[in-house]
Amino acid sequence: HCPLCLRPLKPPVLRCKGGHLACADCHLERPGNQRQCQKCERGGGFDMRNTAVDVVLSSVRVECPHEGCGLCVTYHKLADHQSVCPLAPCKCPVPVCGYEGPPPTLSHHISTVHPMPVHRIQYGKVLQLQVPLSEPRLLLFAEEDGRAFFLVGGVLDIDAPIAVSAVCIRAGSSPLPHYMAKLWANGPPGELKGRTDAVKVEMEVTSSKDPGDVAVHELTFFTVPPKLLVGAKLVSLHIQIDK
Repeated sequence: HCPLCLRPLKPPVLRCKGGHLACADCHLERPGNQRQCQKCERGGGFDMRNTAVDVVLSSVRVECPHEGCGLCVTYHKLADHQSVCPLAPCKCPVPVCGYEGPPPTLSHHISTVHPMPVHRIQYGKVLQLQVPLSEPRLLLFAEEDGRAFFLVGGVLDIDAPIAVSAVCIRAGSSPLPHYMAKLWANGPPGELKGRTDAVKVEMEVTSSKDPGDVAVHELTFFTVPPKLLVGAKLVSLHIQIDK
């Protein structure tokens, strides 16, 4: 480990006159008076490149510890891989459950252990749902790539709008693919024939390993006015997810 950043050494590696090692990147990031080797009695800084250690570090590979991944990466890049690994463990969005597992296992857990509706979706196609206000939580499962999306709604106050959010269950820093969601709600038929009130929003879907927590904090990004409720008990919701 580098004595400056306390993380695994990564190339390029520098050494001091006493043979102690440090990462070149974190060495350059530090002020001049903090670049000295604290272990070396001779004083001085890390001013010589150690190419032999660079070769060793670049050849050491370790396996991702996430169940089912099996990918071997250069050991000093393991943390970067784990933050984007598609099989990084995710938390169950059901309160007080405590279960964690990779997204495919988590999806199976939610659909079998918890009484939560599961709907299959196809990217680019509209899914119409009648979401009960008594239990506004459901799971959307994409057949194309096995991705799961957690959809949750909530009543913020009596006679207040209904708030709805959607979260992709995966590592929050996963780079690709991105998902966009179109959500809209239609109210009952209005006084004018052929006219119906509606609200619609288009937004990027947040990804998270803790979908329940994110969903609660993002409940305000799509709101349904009370007058659009169907019989005051259901939200007539349309959703389309694009990949």
